Amino acid sequence: MTTVPVLFHLAFPVGDIPTTKQFYVEGLGCEPGRETTSSLILNLYGHQLVAHRASELTPQKGIYPRHFGLIFLSEPDWEALLQRAKDHQLKFYQTEKHRFPGMPLEHRTFFLEDPFYNLLEFKYYCSPRAIFGEVELALVGDSPPG
Repeated sequence: MTTVPVLFHLAFPVGDIPTTKQFYVEGLGCEPGRETTSSLILNLYGHQLVAHRASELTPQKGIYPRHFGLIFLSEPDWEALLQRAKDHQLKFYQTEKHRFPGMPLEHRTFFLEDPFYNLLEFKYYCSPRAIFGEVELALVGDSPPG
């Protein structure tokens, strides 16, 4: 793996650019970048999101299989985004909760749903080792062991 920092890039579907800007720029606090009538580049905490207008948008039945988001390394930063989402009355798909309390994988999480059914998860792990480690526990998301 490289030792030079790299940025994450994600392209995702939206219904229109003005509504996208309202949710992602005004609501989440993303910085807008280049824009056309059919796409918008967004800076989400230093990572590049690209919203592309699509004609068919359908909601998922639950948080799996598709969602995206961020893992915060600072709990106060996670709490600040949670409060911002509440202050801007963004749509919560799942309100904040603790997963795996008392376990090495313990983390805080909440899910937002943008106006185009894209689900975004924001997490803070109590132990940074849980982000990529603790593989012996064999737990991912809400799934049971096994």
